[in-house]
This record gives sequence, C-alpha cells and structure tokens, in this order.
Amino acid sequence: MIDHVLLAVDGSGRSREQLNMLLPLPSFARAQITVLHVVPVAASAEGLTEYRLAGERILDKESKNLRVQAEHRVVTLLREGDPKDVVCRVAEELNPSLLIMGSRGMGRLQAILANSVSQYVFQIAAVPMLLVKDDIYIKSIRSLMVAIDGSTAAKDCLNFAIQLLQGSSGLELNLVRVLRRAEEGDAGTDPALLEAQGILTRLGINHRTFWRVGESGREICAAAAEANTSLLLLGSPDRRPEIARNLPDLDRLLGGSVSDYVRVNAPCPVLLTRSSGT
Repeated sequence: MIDHVLLAVDGSGRSREQLNMLLPLPSFARAQITVLHVVPVAASAEGLTEYRLAGERILDKESKNLRVQAEHRVVTLLREGDPKDVVCRVAEELNPSLLIMGSRGMGRLQAILANSVSQYVFQIAAVPMLLVKDDIYIKSIRSLMVAIDGSTAAKDCLNFAIQLLQGSSGLELNLVRVLRRAEEGDAGTDPALLEAQGILTRLGINHRTFWRVGESGREICAAAAEANTSLLLLGSPDRRPEIARNLPDLDRLLGGSVSDYVRVNAPCPVLLTRSSGT
C-alpha cells in the first residue's frame, strides 16, 4: 500500500499529471499527498514575498488539479532554498512511499553542468523516485515493466511493482532480462527470470517476458517501447558510504550507469527504487 506520496511541482503540471494516472490504482486509495514547491532564496524581503506569492499560486493550482477522492489527504508545503537540496531534505524528513518529480531528460554531463535538480535527486534520494520527462506522453496505467538481473536491488524493485499493483485487476507486469552475450544463458533456464516468473505466477499476476541480448540500458529502453509500457521500474543499490550521503555518487554521475541511461532515454516515466543490498 502506498500511504504517502511526495509530489514535487514546478508549475508545469507534469508530475501532477503522472500522479493523476496512478491515483485510480487501489494501492493509492488512502495515500496522503504532500505537494512541495521550492522557491529560490531572495536577495531582499520584497523579493522573497514575490517568490512566496508565486509559489503559493503554483501550489494552489497543482493541488486543485489533483484527481483525489474523499479518502485522500492533500497537504501543501512551500520551502525556500536550492530546489535539489530541499527536495532531498524533505524526502528524508517525510520518508514517503514514493517521490514524483519532473525532469528535462538531460544527459549526464549536460545535467551536471546545468545543475539539474532531477538528476541530483535521482542520485541522492533514498526513497523510491518516479521521474517524468518533459518530452514523453503520460499514459493511463495499463502495464508495468521491471528489469530483472538476480540482484537484491532488482528483487526489491519487483516487490515494489507488485505492491503498486496490489488490488488491481486487468493490469500486466512485464519482465525484461538483458544479458551481454547470448552464450551467457537463455530464457528457459535463467535463474533470475525463472524466480521472478514463479512469483508472478503464484500471485496470479498477468505477465510477459522480454529476453534481450546487448547493452543493458539500450535493451531495457527498447523492450519498454516494444511493450508500450506505462511505467518502467529499475532497482538500484544504494552504494553511497554514510559519510557521503549528501554528496553525488560521482562514479554514477560520470560513469556508464544503466539507471542514468534509462533515465534519459526511456520512452516512458522511470521509477527508481533503492536497496541496501548489492
């Protein structure tokens, strides 16, 4: 059950539109929704007043356009500061079941140079985070796709996807398994895939399998496009040492992270779950 959603809004309506697609799911039936907007630090009291008034208008518009039911509780939150730091701090304070925010879908280096809020939060936030790019079409939730590789992070991600579908009927949960080389295995004997299929079969969840060979990020995105999936889920191990919890994981920012490739190139919104496992 999703009991608390942190919705970070910038006035574009993209993150709110995505949440509206999720709200009909039974797992969101009683969720509290905290709508967060961050205003920049002002050089003067007059500037801060202007920022806060504009921020309050954004919060009012976004909260009024949420398709909530009587069981939902909506709270608005206006904070001042650097948006990327504030969003991470609020996520740590509230520990929501899910954080949703928009993204311009920039590549790694471009995002770093542009001081991208979503890229920073994507790397830092410890809670499940759903990114909604500006250039994608937001669809009604018909199917989810989970990338499987046998890791603890992927297993935790599958469990989160199952949680999202709890109480739903007629929805599909697809699995994508990618190997670097064809000789590494096959769909009929792959332990990670067979384990995930067995779980979904026992739970009576409709599912399909997409077996791919090649570069992981590229093949995951291709499978998501082929399946016309509504939402793509990835599990990521939280590899940051305790001393660096507030710093970007630079090897992931500058390296060939699968999650970062998918963040930029996926044809649908991307939900990243964190796991303490490796």
